[in-house]
Amino acid sequence: MRAFLKLLFRNRLAGVGAVVLTIIVLLALLTPILPLHPPNETNTANRFLRPLAEGHLLGTDHLGRDLLSRLLWGTRLSLAVGFAAAVIAAVIGAAIGIIAGYAGGRTDNVTMRGVDMLMAFPYILLALAIVAVLGPGLMNALIAVAVVNIPFFARNIRGITVGIAHKEFVDAARLAGMGHLRILTTEVLPNVVPVIVIAMSTTVGWMILETAGLSFLGLGSQPPRADLGSMLGEARSAMITAPHTSLVPGAMILLIVMSITLLGDGVRDALDPRLKSGALSRPLPATVVERDHVPATRGAGLLDIQNLETQFQVGKRVYRAVNDVSLTLEPGECLGIIGESGSGKSVTALSVMGLVASPPGVITGGAVRYRGDDLIGAKYERLRSLRGDRIAYIFQDPLATLHPLYRVGDQLAEAIRSHHAVSQREARRRAIALLKDVRIPNAENRLRSYPHELSGGMRQRVGIAMALANEPDIIIADEPTTALDVTVQAQILALLDDLRRERGLAILFITHDFGVVGQLCDRVAVMYAGRMVEEGPTEAVLRAPAHPYTARLIACVPELGEGRREMAAIPGLPPAVDDLPPGCAFAPRCDKATDACRSGEIVLEGRGARKVRCIHPEQSLEKTA
Repeated sequence: MRAFLKLLFRNRLAGVGAVVLTIIVLLALLTPILPLHPPNETNTANRFLRPLAEGHLLGTDHLGRDLLSRLLWGTRLSLAVGFAAAVIAAVIGAAIGIIAGYAGGRTDNVTMRGVDMLMAFPYILLALAIVAVLGPGLMNALIAVAVVNIPFFARNIRGITVGIAHKEFVDAARLAGMGHLRILTTEVLPNVVPVIVIAMSTTVGWMILETAGLSFLGLGSQPPRADLGSMLGEARSAMITAPHTSLVPGAMILLIVMSITLLGDGVRDALDPRLKSGALSRPLPATVVERDHVPATRGAGLLDIQNLETQFQVGKRVYRAVNDVSLTLEPGECLGIIGESGSGKSVTALSVMGLVASPPGVITGGAVRYRGDDLIGAKYERLRSLRGDRIAYIFQDPLATLHPLYRVGDQLAEAIRSHHAVSQREARRRAIALLKDVRIPNAENRLRSYPHELSGGMRQRVGIAMALANEPDIIIADEPTTALDVTVQAQILALLDDLRRERGLAILFITHDFGVVGQLCDRVAVMYAGRMVEEGPTEAVLRAPAHPYTARLIACVPELGEGRREMAAIPGLPPAVDDLPPGCAFAPRCDKATDACRSGEIVLEGRGARKVRCIHPEQSLEKTA
């Protein structure tokens, strides 16, 4: 509960709504014990007293009744009716939606067509028709409001249930012999309840407003009992001569509806599992930078990463995703970054151009220099001019990065025209040339294809073409072959290698596979728990790995043959980067670890091009440099 409230109050408007609604509800609950005038006591001698009149804080109405007393009693009644209508509509609507979505077939069709018929009528006219049949009265108004909102809940919950009903855990429950009722109550309903709560929190305000509207027309609360809507209806004849009689209930309706709406938005965000990190706002266009100092310029490489530190700050927890990472990349060079999932490879790559989502990402130290120009903390206009132009990215899943509603040719043309003032015809010509460069056959026709019409390998080639669209100096490839089969992977790697040699591209290649590193990369950097643990020429590292972690990773690579060696997995799991152990982070998984490995700072040091962060290396760097 505490975590939920913390997430809720991160949204300031939702917090304001919660506070205002809490005050209103407390006043409504305490109304019977407050020292108020009787709400229905008339005194025509005190008609239309102004606010702050003696004995009447908010004045009186056309019959001399105290407005403060009637307001609090009316608020109490309106809240009760509105929340009751919301609960009734949610329960009945959710039941209809769950049954229709789970049953499917004819049951679903017949039920939802009936719901569609109800939704075809304007809801206020349907509510008026129901009250006309049942007769005026607050209870009848409640029934009318609940009925007209049942289709809204039914359709929403049915859509969620259809997706859940075909999930593997529901199929497993059926195979286990569970009955339909038990599956609905134990498997489907718990997954639907958050959606019902969110729907209620965002619509209860409208239900209160609809009930007030019926009472305003004289179809809801009947004299002498009053709710906020009937108070407005009684005061409309004196709106000019005594405007306070209308403003008082109108302001209360505004406060209630606005506070419930704002609170509903906050509840929706706080219950969204994708936002559990606390990032309730849209990510900023560039990563937030909070660094104390800027490292001195080394003047090395086309891309020079110096002592980079990137964190994810989630509440009181600080995840050190990238911790003091330094790398250089020369023109025409391919540098591979390898490590287990969660080692900080992708975050390092995204930090180069400020693409780590903020919140919760923060760059807290270091520098990233492109041709000597520090990109950390650079203005967004500068980063935007470089993104996709001088420094381009190839991401792992092209189906997620390509827009599904636009043709491939339009997306390639946009990538070109966003950085260069060229005509549509010239952009199309370049797009065709790019598709040919990445060896897509029949390039002219492929321009008119949508991403879903292409195979995985073709989509990845389109992603490479977009990265090459503006002839960049650097391409950052984030596991671009992971989801591809071996044959297509070999073709993509050969393509990247050919393009690198033909165009002089510098490539920062992120991968899990030492086989890929050996085929494509000139140098390799090994990461573990956010830190560099080894770096050196690819051939030297593969031939004689120095860090025990590197040696274990290489030992995990299968070899074709007759099983000449055992392929052993690395014991244990990588540590959580919000609670790193002292000393070497790999020590708990290393069979060479000593007490010295578990205390103090272990620096990255070496000889020549070889560097290692280990006090008990597998190989002497003097012999392998």
